[in-house]
Amino acid sequence: MSSSAEQTRQHQHPHPHPFRPWKLLFFIIAALTTLVFSPISLSLSSNFHPKTFKHIFQRNTLNTPDSTTNISHIVFGIAGSAKTWPKRRPFVELWWQPNVTRGFLWLDQAPPENQTWPATSPPFRVSGNTSSFKYTCWYGNRSAIRIARIVKESFELGLGNVRWFVMGDDDTEFFIDNLVTVLSKYDHNQMYYIGGNSESVEQDVIHSYKVAYGGGGFAISHPLAVELSRILDGCIDRYAQLYGGDQKVQACISEIGVQITKEVGFHQVDVRGNPFGLLAAHPVAPLVSLHHLDTVDQLFPTLTKFESIRKLIGSYNMDPGRVLEHTFCYDLMRNWTFSVSWGYSVQLYSSLVTAKELETAFGTFDTWRSSSDGPFVFNTRSVSNDPCQRPLLYFLDRVDTAGLGQTRSSYMKHVDALGKDCGRVDLVGVMEVQLVNVSAPYFTPDLWKKAPRRQCCEIINGTEGVDNVVQIIIRGCHRFESVTPP
Repeated sequence: MSSSAEQTRQHQHPHPHPFRPWKLLFFIIAALTTLVFSPISLSLSSNFHPKTFKHIFQRNTLNTPDSTTNISHIVFGIAGSAKTWPKRRPFVELWWQPNVTRGFLWLDQAPPENQTWPATSPPFRVSGNTSSFKYTCWYGNRSAIRIARIVKESFELGLGNVRWFVMGDDDTEFFIDNLVTVLSKYDHNQMYYIGGNSESVEQDVIHSYKVAYGGGGFAISHPLAVELSRILDGCIDRYAQLYGGDQKVQACISEIGVQITKEVGFHQVDVRGNPFGLLAAHPVAPLVSLHHLDTVDQLFPTLTKFESIRKLIGSYNMDPGRVLEHTFCYDLMRNWTFSVSWGYSVQLYSSLVTAKELETAFGTFDTWRSSSDGPFVFNTRSVSNDPCQRPLLYFLDRVDTAGLGQTRSSYMKHVDALGKDCGRVDLVGVMEVQLVNVSAPYFTPDLWKKAPRRQCCEIINGTEGVDNVVQIIIRGCHRFESVTPP
């Protein structure tokens, strides 16, 4: 259009659309909202590099779909060493699933060239050289630097469709279905740092309550990995005095401003001795990980450490969401109390014990550093010196499918049960119980999306027709139902 024609048009219609101030205000607000809440936001710090934009762009294009998080969205970074791997390999292979799980075992050096790497193990990578980094912790080991950088080296592999990077050790046992259940609660497009603390207070005081402990494993969302990778190397030198790789990672994450999101299903297992009390009073949360299982006593008293873990994973494979879930109920005909840790153990008390006491773990273990009886980050109760005040213990024998979406697990009396020496005549009946059968519906992951509540159970008397077998049914609690002794 010519200039004269444009002037004629403006003269004829000086205001073809009447001015609307509120429309101008609307467009200004809309523009500002777009800038503030755009999913692609760039830091204007002096450390910005175009490569950062590339990674952020990848994150938003690869993870835009709102599909539920599954195992294919997770990349594991397993800290190992060529020296410890032969011993720990069988434990990792219990949970690693070739062609299902993604990630790498990060070694300090390559295995012997004549060694065929098994397909049942995670593929390995050799960590980069860290000799140029500072490390001034006099009681630690420089391997902490290499371990801290695993998250960065995993990120820089550029793998596609990654929502979460999960770090752990080669003596960490992951329960991957429950890990997926936990991570799927969170928006993977936000910066999250998820894990748990040490059980021993002395460890947390030394290493910080803000650290997600690496042995128990921790998860870092892709957006946080973008930012963390940008600053990690320089940050490692700034925190040269810190002991562990997980401490260094947390210190760097604190510079980004992200705080730990605690999930109680991650277990560092910083305890010594018998872990029974810890496992038999598991919190109402999915079991995600167990660490140090080659350091504590075996989980099942009649099995080796490896056989014990394999047995626990066997029950986990039957019903992932229910494993170690704690429930208890009363036999009011005989004034007995049953405490069930599904897939692991049953405790039988010869009296009516309160829920408050039952949910408190027996102190069957000591602290990690000083081997003392506490303190821990949860309450414990002592084991009575009176054998008549101790519960009888039953450990898992087997788990089977029972049809109609149910399982049936059997628990046999432990021959060295805590109450075996009790000679009271009034306890003869309880001493005769040799087997506890527990029926339960499959625990669907959707149940963990609700407010956490311990499930209920009830005693079915006389089913077997014999006095030495007890039948228990686990179910969801009814409205207004509580575990309240009469």
